Amino acid sequence: MPPRRSYDQYCSAARALDLVGDRWTLLIVRELLAGPRRYTDLHADLPGVSTDVLASRLRDMERDGLAGKRRLPPPGAATVYELTARGRVLLPVLQAFGAWGETELGERRPTDAVRAHWFALPVLRALEGLGVRGLIEVSLEEGEFHVRAGLGPADAVPVYGDGPAPTPADARLILTTPVSEAVARGALPLPAALRAGDVTVEGEGPVAKALREE
Repeated sequence: MPPRRSYDQYCSAARALDLVGDRWTLLIVRELLAGPRRYTDLHADLPGVSTDVLASRLRDMERDGLAGKRRLPPPGAATVYELTARGRVLLPVLQAFGAWGETELGERRPTDAVRAHWFALPVLRALEGLGVRGLIEVSLEEGEFHVRAGLGPADAVPVYGDGPAPTPADARLILTTPVSEAVARGALPLPAALRAGDVTVEGEGPVAKALREE
């Protein structure tokens, strides 16, 4: 494998960018925070990336200890990519990037691709800002996803996943497209949306009750 390009600067920020500064790398991390993914699924959820570039970035991430690949046992019998422990701790980096970039979203453009699970990290950020811990299912017009709020860096489980929660959720949130977009770009804080009734909260447990009373 060819050597990694480097800024050759004795600076931790430069060293970090040596690993994750290439185009698409952090978005691959975003996808793999949902757990193991097949190459074809990654390619489908990263519209605009070429197969050559995706394969190259995944090789770089394997070389640098950010991701690995393994073969699932039957009946799955597919090769999947997943983050290593070092890759998983990039979550707060992505969250900080997302918070910093909220004002760049603006209104959705006709050319913008969208996936429901791309709203998972801003929703997770908002829930954790409220001190929520638990498994939350989220329903948007674009689809469903679930997030695990309150995980620590040592928790080796996906922080979010596409589709319904794999086990009974502590609460379910239902957002319209305008509300989900406003929350994602920071124009409508989740607590304000909850208080205004712009977000429907379903569930009977303490997490759902706390969200309804926010």
